[in-house]
Amino acid sequence: MGFGFNLFFVFVLVPLTGILLLTWFLTRKKIFGIILGVIWLAILCLGVFSGSVQALTTKKELEKKDYYGEYIVNRDYFPGRQANWQYDNFRFEIQENDSIYFHVTDKEKILKTYRGTITTTKPYSSERLIINMEQPTHHIMTSNPTTYRSAWSFYLVFYSPKFNNVYFKKGQWKSLDK
Repeated sequence: MGFGFNLFFVFVLVPLTGILLLTWFLTRKKIFGIILGVIWLAILCLGVFSGSVQALTTKKELEKKDYYGEYIVNRDYFPGRQANWQYDNFRFEIQENDSIYFHVTDKEKILKTYRGTITTTKPYSSERLIINMEQPTHHIMTSNPTTYRSAWSFYLVFYSPKFNNVYFKKGQWKSLDK
């Protein structure tokens, strides 16, 4: 808990609990026991509620193993023909041997693969992805991605001189022609 709660606990809650307990034992009136129970039940409920909200809203902390997998263009941010075209033409995978394979595709057919390796750095609580591609490489892979995290997932944004930002999320490629 925070410093403010500690002060409240030491200087308000503990003395109030002692006074109510002493009054309850001396007077034998139920009201003091009920008040004491309500106060501690409210504190307990507040703690459970606070812990639940924190668990549901805290950003996911990434480790290197979280980056392993297949990535597709995230069409949710800018839906339309351009995003669909990027989805059908670019995807990549990061394997557990720290290899990255960026695929230029024509829908399900892989036309060209650019290879590289990955490492991570941990400047704060979550690891960030660093990509080392064999040269020459594709314009999307010329710089390291920016990682955006939520409580449940993350996505990678690569800067491309031709397309500006290209958004990738983990997922399996599926044909849009259904």
